Amino acid sequence: MKITAVETLVCHARMRNWVFVKVLTDQPGLFGWGEATLEWHTRSVVAAIEDLSSLLVGQDPTRIEHLWQTMYRRHFWHGHGIVRATAIAGVDLALWDILGKALGVPCSKLWGGPVRDHVRTYCHLGGGRMEDFYETAADDARRFADLAQQAVAEGFTAFKSMAVPPTMPLEGLKPIRAAERCVAAMREAVGDAVDIMVDCHARPSPAMGLQFAKALEPFGLYFLEEPCWPENVAGLARINAAVTTPIATGERVTHLAAFRDLLAAGACDVCQLDITHCGGLSEARRIAALCEAHRVALAPHNPQGPVSTAASLEFGFSQPSYVICETVHNDVPWRQDVVEEGFVVERAGRIVRPNERPGLGITINEAEVKKHPFEQEILQAVTYADGSVGDW
Repeated sequence: MKITAVETLVCHARMRNWVFVKVLTDQPGLFGWGEATLEWHTRSVVAAIEDLSSLLVGQDPTRIEHLWQTMYRRHFWHGHGIVRATAIAGVDLALWDILGKALGVPCSKLWGGPVRDHVRTYCHLGGGRMEDFYETAADDARRFADLAQQAVAEGFTAFKSMAVPPTMPLEGLKPIRAAERCVAAMREAVGDAVDIMVDCHARPSPAMGLQFAKALEPFGLYFLEEPCWPENVAGLARINAAVTTPIATGERVTHLAAFRDLLAAGACDVCQLDITHCGGLSEARRIAALCEAHRVALAPHNPQGPVSTAASLEFGFSQPSYVICETVHNDVPWRQDVVEEGFVVERAGRIVRPNERPGLGITINEAEVKKHPFEQEILQAVTYADGSVGDW
């Protein structure tokens, strides 16, 4: 069996362009689907995949680790920059999809078989609709409460919010109190049986992140995400040591050695590796082994397209430390038109039963994808009151 071509299909989904990767083989009808979505870097990723294709065409697609090493190491510059790591991930997912299809088994079977009967999922407030999740003002506590109740009404037992406003490296009590009011409103609206996550989006400095973490600790968050830049491992470790709330990070970390340093420092209790940014399922499995050794929970970052979700779920069925899958379902109203999925979602509790189809179990409708060609993504940006640039 040989790879004959590597293709990309771009599907505009408002805030992000989904980049689907299709790896074709010389076996009739046998190909694999991957995803390499990276907001605001779509053209760079597509070009990076084209660069990698010269290393892949003519190769055996079932030599997945060999091809991963080739893509990561062959061009001298190691493949852990965000664009190249994402490109490698897209190809890697497609290769695992091919192997599963060739052997007639779901990908989770390739990694030892399912370790659980179902995977729990959580949603973004508003189901991932950009205006609800990213643009609800942190001083609108009532809106946060309404969206929280909506998530529970849709069957979710856990949801994530962005209830922490952007802050300069040091500010006073106003943003702290705003975050407290929002989280208090959500907790009152849904009670203690529902898990609430708050994403700081790495906006705060370590000093502000620590203040937010302490202020929100009484509300029993499932986790507090990215309370400071992930590059600041010492800052994350200091915050994690200071509160009982589990600290989550990892979506912007792109390779094994960086996760090693993060975990060794005790910088998080929840690892949010992104399968489409960390080099794919091959690297994700190595990172998962590190997390298992440190007894750190896995909750992969996954706000992207449907191939990413299928991969995260297959991964979840195979990993003991995996606790919950991030999902979006209302980012665009036609999401389900572009994909046929092998897994089954039960509305009560929004749990997912295993996929029984081979590979990742999904089929992309290329005709539907073509209805949504590339458009420049809608920019999200933060500018502080003094005109300086902040983190979104």
